[in-house]
Amino acid sequence: MGTIRDLIVYKKSFQLAMEIFEMTKSFPKEEKFSLIDQIRRSSRSVCSCLAEGYRKRRYKAHFVSKTTDSDMENSETQVWLDFSLAYKYINEEVYKEKMDKSEEIGRLLQDIIINPGKYGSVQ
Repeated sequence: MGTIRDLIVYKKSFQLAMEIFEMTKSFPKEEKFSLIDQIRRSSRSVCSCLAEGYRKRRYKAHFVSKTTDSDMENSETQVWLDFSLAYKYINEEVYKEKMDKSEEIGRLLQDIIINPGKYGSVQ
């Protein structure tokens, strides 16, 4: 089974978190302690929750629980993207691109939740 870094969902979620970091550099300074921090934190948490669960994937319940946490963080990131668009910090094209990536990540996470055995979970 390789490492967490070998999973497509990890690669895609890490890349999206990096894109969101770059995207938010242009947001207004008054958003630093609200929207910027929140969207950066939630997008990074997709990877970190997944990594926590993956290290304990032998335990099905723990693995699935942490993967659902990852999915929750992905959903939160989508809400912050909604706010970013509503405040006109990003345009429709950027919004759609990031949302499409986030939705794909969500589908990949759901596959893990539904089929943890494919990823090494045994108990």
